[in-house]
Amino acid sequence: MPAPSRPADAVAWDEFCEALKRAGALVDREGSPRSPLDRAEGYRYLTRLARLALEKLVEHDDPATPRFYRLSHETAKIGCDNPDSFYQNAAVDGAYEYRVRGRRGTVSYLGFGTYYGSYGAPGRSGCSGYLEAGDLALAPDGTFEIVLSVRPQPGNWLPMEPDTAMLIVRQNVLDRATETLAEVAIERLGAAGPPPPLDPAALARGLAGAARFVGGTAALFADWAEGFAAHPNQLRAMDPRVTAGAHGDPNIFFCMGYWRLAPGEALVVEATPPPCAYWNFQLNNHWMESLDYRYHRVHTNKHTTVYRPDGSFRLVVAHRDPGVPNWLDTAGHDRGTMGLRWVKAAHHPRPRTRVLPLDALR
Repeated sequence: MPAPSRPADAVAWDEFCEALKRAGALVDREGSPRSPLDRAEGYRYLTRLARLALEKLVEHDDPATPRFYRLSHETAKIGCDNPDSFYQNAAVDGAYEYRVRGRRGTVSYLGFGTYYGSYGAPGRSGCSGYLEAGDLALAPDGTFEIVLSVRPQPGNWLPMEPDTAMLIVRQNVLDRATETLAEVAIERLGAAGPPPPLDPAALARGLAGAARFVGGTAALFADWAEGFAAHPNQLRAMDPRVTAGAHGDPNIFFCMGYWRLAPGEALVVEATPPPCAYWNFQLNNHWMESLDYRYHRVHTNKHTTVYRPDGSFRLVVAHRDPGVPNWLDTAGHDRGTMGLRWVKAAHHPRPRTRVLPLDALR
């Protein structure tokens, strides 16, 4: 007598768990670092991606009843996440129209982007529309409304395309002690009543999407890191088409690279920043997660950097404080990725890098 077939939701769960298991091969693949710290961070990274994937594709995946959630934060990070940024995401669909209501706040940069595609999923990936706060019509009290739709709209309009699937709100803070975050809320126009009960088929789709997200995100940025590692201690300009495909902000120009330092060495990064809304430099681990900025000074920005009299800066990456301005702490790591972003910059200077003996800095 044939064994009874398993319910579809049980099969979906098994496949999700098996996909997570397969994603672990990333930590052992050729090109991944072998130190106990890097390996432990790699497996922790996968647990973090799993948390984010379930939030994105199971808990907050219904574009008919959108709500904001955070897809990157202090303990879950993706692709050179900015320590100065407050990220919010919402599921949307080009078949619907939406309204975002908010209050501007005082952050130095506020941007709204609609995107299609997803890490790990087949098909195209990119930005369908972008609206920066400088282009918003604001009420005298700083409040605003934005309509998201495929059809053009008067006033504050954020374009979508039929396959648009996500809204990302980015807020960059120069000084958390003095700046106020924008307040935002989203609603679908024409919605009525609460969402229906959980659909088992939707759960199965969500679990499958979450599995693809974990594997696809991990592989995408591991590929980036391994490419950067071929040119250690250099910052190279990123192709804007590549960052756009990874759901980047079209107002950001990136220079990225890989740092690797012996105990007595320091990496010096020098540039003259252009006129811009914001810039920062940061250290990440191999998996392109920002180092733990809660406890270590691993990044600097337009406001916190000490400048030379000519307006240029010198940043110093080292394992211990050399007693000079703009020291960035490697936080117990001997290697990792790094990134410099110019936001709404008049031009995009390439930073200069060199490795020196730590004692030479004095």
